[in-house]
Amino acid sequence: MYDARFSGVLLAVSSLPGPYGIGSLGAPARRFVDFLAEAGQTYWQILPLVPPGHGNSPYMSPSAFAGNPFLIDLDELAAEGLLTQQELDSARRDAPDRVDYAFLHETRMDLLELAFRRSLTLMETAPEEHHLPWIGEYAQFAALHDRYEGSPDQWPEDAKPDPDRVAFHTFLQDTFYRQWFHLKEYANQKHIRIMGDVPFYLSADSAEVYYHPELFQLDEDGRLAAVAGVPPDAFTADGQFWGNPLYDWEGNRPAVFAFWKERIQWCARMYDAIRIDHFRAFHTYWSVPAGAESAKEGHWEPGPGMALLNLLQAAAPKLELIAEDLGNLDLDALEFVRSCGIPGMKVMVFAFDPNGESAYLPHNCQPFSVVYTGTHDTQTFVQFLNEAWPEESGFARRYLRLREDEGLGWGVISGAWASGSYLAIAPLQDVLGLGGDARMNTPGTVGDHNWSWRVRADALNPYVSGKLREITRTYRRCL
Repeated sequence: MYDARFSGVLLAVSSLPGPYGIGSLGAPARRFVDFLAEAGQTYWQILPLVPPGHGNSPYMSPSAFAGNPFLIDLDELAAEGLLTQQELDSARRDAPDRVDYAFLHETRMDLLELAFRRSLTLMETAPEEHHLPWIGEYAQFAALHDRYEGSPDQWPEDAKPDPDRVAFHTFLQDTFYRQWFHLKEYANQKHIRIMGDVPFYLSADSAEVYYHPELFQLDEDGRLAAVAGVPPDAFTADGQFWGNPLYDWEGNRPAVFAFWKERIQWCARMYDAIRIDHFRAFHTYWSVPAGAESAKEGHWEPGPGMALLNLLQAAAPKLELIAEDLGNLDLDALEFVRSCGIPGMKVMVFAFDPNGESAYLPHNCQPFSVVYTGTHDTQTFVQFLNEAWPEESGFARRYLRLREDEGLGWGVISGAWASGSYLAIAPLQDVLGLGGDARMNTPGTVGDHNWSWRVRADALNPYVSGKLREITRTYRRCL
């Protein structure tokens, strides 16, 4: 694989166009697959499909396995007789540029419950058998959340879920994965590989922490003893205090390894490739006391290392792995990433220090790597050009030979596609040459601007797919 050349586009499913306030797994997703195929692409990289947590972030999820019910395609439910046209009309939301999370939280679950109630009386909509081994615990956890207020540590010791709500959440997950596996099959038939994204950590408010506290570093009262984050760096004087529970690598390694084995085997069913977020935690992770005021009070602890990585590769040998190895890595961590046998990332938006020789510059990218114009956490490239120091922006414009008349985005794509990396990926925002209004997420912030950007349907047009295919053929990345 690594001696060939491929390319792809990064776009969250939630960012797809559609009339119901958020992208879905139905026709809009299949049309995007068609767009990628017409553009000569090989990969569709997505963001985590799990239910979003605090701030609508898919990286703070209540489950490592469950799917986001907001992504269920309503038109398919209507075609199955589970929703009426009037109910579909009530779900329409004129929000083509942003996901309307407030509207979704207020209305979508009630609508899906109507579909569930009808499904109980229609034999032809009986759930397909997808073998979801985790579904029992997650459905109970979600039903408990429906019944009790606050976080799980505030629930009564004898908390019991409503059986009807358990059945409802089981229906949601079966429906989600029925639609997802149909979409993945469609993409693979078009020779498009799906790259998933696996958050390293989970939310403290998750089914895993509730039902399997032994996997995490908790005190004798079942509360978090330490949490995840990253230390201070050039961008954050206090570091980043994420607050996720840490795995108990030292105290209960066999159980944690078994959980990760189950997780990677599930990923192998869902995706053709995955990007492992915060990969450096395999080597060392930043441990912050749970009561600390900032992440700078933390310290480094040894991670699971190659023992876990070898286990994952043996458990899912056909799953392509990519390491998110960004950030300030010390020499030991950098050497671990370089020698672990998994390609890392080169991000062009960080490459253009006019006084240095960045490893992220396209001419320095080695074949065993994945070059990105940017990620979901960075500025769009056009935003970088507009907001960077003039020396950086000027260097990038000269290096990439950018032309306003052509559109800045195409020069950026050409630079990445021309690199030596076996795989080049661009967020759709960079393919379209969009500015700061299209940024997906700004780390360390919470607000409606995060995780909400959507593309308009008319942007996925023959001119764009044709131009992207031309560049892809020029730099020998077409199949």
